[in-house]
Amino acid sequence: MKDTIGKVNQKAKIAAGLFWADYSVLGAQVKELEQAGVDWFHVEVRDGKYMDFGMPRGGFDILEGLRKSTELEIEAQLQMVRPSFDVFKQLADLGVNLISLPIETMGEMMIQAITYIKDELGLKVGVWAWQGTPVNAFEQYIVPYVDIIEYESRAHFWVKESGKSPHDTDPIMYANISNMHNMISAAGLEDRMELMVDGGLNTDNLAGFIKAGMTVGEFSSPLLKGPSGKFVPGTGQINAAVHKLRAELDKTSEIYRTPGGLLKKN
Repeated sequence: MKDTIGKVNQKAKIAAGLFWADYSVLGAQVKELEQAGVDWFHVEVRDGKYMDFGMPRGGFDILEGLRKSTELEIEAQLQMVRPSFDVFKQLADLGVNLISLPIETMGEMMIQAITYIKDELGLKVGVWAWQGTPVNAFEQYIVPYVDIIEYESRAHFWVKESGKSPHDTDPIMYANISNMHNMISAAGLEDRMELMVDGGLNTDNLAGFIKAGMTVGEFSSPLLKGPSGKFVPGTGQINAAVHKLRAELDKTSEIYRTPGGLLKKN
């Protein structure tokens, strides 16, 4: 198993989201993404309550199929209302490596859940929230036993699918990520805590986020679909998409990040 999450280095990473996967050929798409060089897989696990305008997504059956198709690490980003310790245990049994917990719904159970996931299950753990959640809500979780913090840009999921991501990247997102990076740096964790931007990323806006301190981006639309629809395994579309994205990430990372994984001083 490739151990990548929480190993911060110069080059920003690719967390391959499966939101836009074609589940009729999931295994083939996953294998092509892995061979093309993504760093880990990101699955949004919904309970149908947290986002009640959409049906549950990313169920245990999807995670089971994903685990059988890859040797890379798997992240379960929980879009759930107060997920229980039993859910965490089931995710561990399915081969998940990282569980990311929703700040908006965990309440007073957040620290207990983080401790259980790390100490009892031996997994990596993260915290995440949607844009609009105050950045300072993350501050108390920037501690050594959290491996990643994630901020997700706003999205209009009710709009019909097209060749574009449903997310919008507002200018304030760059300032938000910069502020989060500064909190991580002040805590002395810049070399071991990942900072993820989730949603709305593409080759046109990567530089601004890497300059702000992003160490990993979640990508689904750029890797799995285009104007003509979802990419078909065996056509080279997925490989080309990953390589295009990787080239831009590497080039920009070398400009803004040191070989040791720290953000260069302006």
